Amino acid sequence: MAYTTINKSSDYFNTKLYTGNDADNHAITGVGFQPYWLWIKQRGDAGYDHSLTDSVRGSTKMLYSDLSRAEDTHSTGVKSFDSDGFTLGTDDGSGGAYANLVNYTKNYVAWNWKANGAGSANTDGSINTTATSVNTTAGFSISKYTGNATSGATVGHGLGTTPSVIIVKKTSGSDGWVIYHHKNTSAPATEYLRLDTSDATADNLGEWNDTAPSSTVFTIGNSGRTNDNGATYIAYCFAEKTGYSKFGAYVGNGSTNGTFAYTGFKPAFVMVKYASPGGGVGNWGIFDSVRNPTNVVTQGLLANSTAAEDTSDFINIVSNGFKQKSASTNRNEDGSTYIYMAFAENPFVANVGGGLPTTAR
Repeated sequence: MAYTTINKSSDYFNTKLYTGNDADNHAITGVGFQPYWLWIKQRGDAGYDHSLTDSVRGSTKMLYSDLSRAEDTHSTGVKSFDSDGFTLGTDDGSGGAYANLVNYTKNYVAWNWKANGAGSANTDGSINTTATSVNTTAGFSISKYTGNATSGATVGHGLGTTPSVIIVKKTSGSDGWVIYHHKNTSAPATEYLRLDTSDATADNLGEWNDTAPSSTVFTIGNSGRTNDNGATYIAYCFAEKTGYSKFGAYVGNGSTNGTFAYTGFKPAFVMVKYASPGGGVGNWGIFDSVRNPTNVVTQGLLANSTAAEDTSDFINIVSNGFKQKSASTNRNEDGSTYIYMAFAENPFVANVGGGLPTTAR
């Protein structure tokens, strides 16, 4: 049984659906907390980027998971993070091809994570962060730092425990997103994945300096993607929390009666990537329990693509994990390895009154 100290997962992660209305100061409420990392995607039409903002850079500073593009400022995009959600302006995409339509008469999904405000400097590493916003209960932190092109430089993440996933993006220039995942091959500190592409896992000393993260810092090499001299970066770090988050791996079986991944909770959000060494080209698939409240979960989005919701890859979300329901190369090729990030809707057994089991869908 997976007992947890987080009995209500939606206090720390929540998915919110909304429809744009073309009005300025459009308040989106019902998130349940003030989001500090906000990821928005237009659902129905292809061609519109993912919009990612956070409390450390500021709500108007936009990045795109499907692009290597530098940070943009959109004063009429996400205008503020509020106590129960966020407020949108009138950004209808007229600012250019990279402007996500965050407020138009279309349907959107917003994934929300709770950190801890704008944060403050962390001095644990050889590079002091400009600010680190950390939620140790949920195992999530956001850090902004300036690179120095020194191999072996370290950056404090503030979690107090070793992160399982690290996502880094240069904000001051066009360099791709890079991800460290502790289950990415047998030597994860030597490897990296790109969030903005379908590329296979790659081996390069310049990303993580072939050094695993510790309970206080993560290590970077001299790659432009993590440590250009004078460039600014944002890092999102995640540590596993029993019953709330799981960052694991599974091996596909090539069947519609596919592989089951045990998480210890009913997932609210699952992101999956093909990660077999020597191959593994595949999209980052995102599924959630709000867009698909019942099984089979078919409305996938792709973190590395502007595509609309796709129905070619299927999963089932169950009380203690998720199960592949297609034989897709992207999710379930026989013998291939896949890594995932998952956050809970409900723990399998909450630490309340001797244990409160969740229910199946």
